[in-house]
Amino acid sequence: MNGKRILLIIGGGIAAYKALELIRRLRDRGASVRCVLTEGGAQFVTPLSVAALSEQPVYTDLFSLKDETEMGHIQLSREADLLLVCPATADLIAKMAVGLAGDLASTVLLATDKPVAIVPAMNVRMWQHPATRRNVACLRADGVAVMEPTEGPMACGEYGPGRLPDVPDIVNWVAAQLEDAPRPLAGHKILVTAGPTHEPIDPVRYIANRSSGKQGYAVAEALAKLGAQVTLVSGPTSLPTPAGVTRVDVETAREMAAACQSALPVDAAVCVAAVADWRVEESPQKIKKDASGTPALTFIENPDILAALSRPGENRPRLVVGFAAETENVIQHAKAKIARKGCDWIVANDVSPASGVAGGVMGGDRNAVHIITPTQVESWPEAAKADVATLLAERIAHALAQPR
Repeated sequence: MNGKRILLIIGGGIAAYKALELIRRLRDRGASVRCVLTEGGAQFVTPLSVAALSEQPVYTDLFSLKDETEMGHIQLSREADLLLVCPATADLIAKMAVGLAGDLASTVLLATDKPVAIVPAMNVRMWQHPATRRNVACLRADGVAVMEPTEGPMACGEYGPGRLPDVPDIVNWVAAQLEDAPRPLAGHKILVTAGPTHEPIDPVRYIANRSSGKQGYAVAEALAKLGAQVTLVSGPTSLPTPAGVTRVDVETAREMAAACQSALPVDAAVCVAAVADWRVEESPQKIKKDASGTPALTFIENPDILAALSRPGENRPRLVVGFAAETENVIQHAKAKIARKGCDWIVANDVSPASGVAGGVMGGDRNAVHIITPTQVESWPEAAKADVATLLAERIAHALAQPR
């Protein structure tokens, strides 16, 4: 970030107070920061404190004769390397989506020809409202980078997604937006599934597996770093949402299947999740232990998400990648799976205790995989899951760059 110029637009939310720390940390990384303070933002932080930390004039008024003489809003909007809106309120996001220009912040955003990134922060119900979701989707389609808010307790007393991410995480995400590295997946939409599914037996019990979600989350993050618009459909995990990724939380295989269909159309789908093949015919009440002995559980086959995404049709992704967790005859079973499912690639790995992977594959931080297509098998050496994800993302970018 050394030498990069950032125009920080501070929206009017309680999270605006974190903008002061953000300014300091951005400058610590070598960036210069000039600030636009909205009328709402000035209710939470003062122009004096913002100016003191940025060591730059603070701009607040579209019709300020002095500011327009010294630095017109057109020049202000175009001399930065990145326009960063943090916090981005629901109101400011809505103005951006429809192109309003009624104040300095919205006018600068409309007049710019430079990259724009936003970090939303608002009440959970406002974040989840269909209007906000539409507006965010519109901004993504316009090329605006969006950092997903985090989940947690809010100043209003509610709990859920909508909190401003931690400032160090924001700084790292901003740095990624400023990287000069190529973004070969820019403009591509990619669906990633990750984690386990939980299949209820009764209101207090469920069937699950040992998947941690680490490999799927690493794949989502690696794809986003290459510029893709990533939708991550995640089973239950405690992992944080990767920067720049839209996360949809589900619990069961049926919920995951529905979420995947809702995410279509996409250019590629990467099915990393360890989806339960069967679910139990669920009891509406807790199954009690009694003298009758062990209860009989009736199993029902779950939807086959990989096969459904691979099925020919208008919404079939151009590239469908499945994962196969095996404990024996890994390559043989993976070849059978690619033929059975109809996908383009299978990423197969040995998840047995005898695999030799340090720490074990399921729940561990390392992996050793085989990339299998209908015509070839390529075995990769053991590596960190993040490194496996980076290599896979680069392979996907190369595939999508080829003529149809």
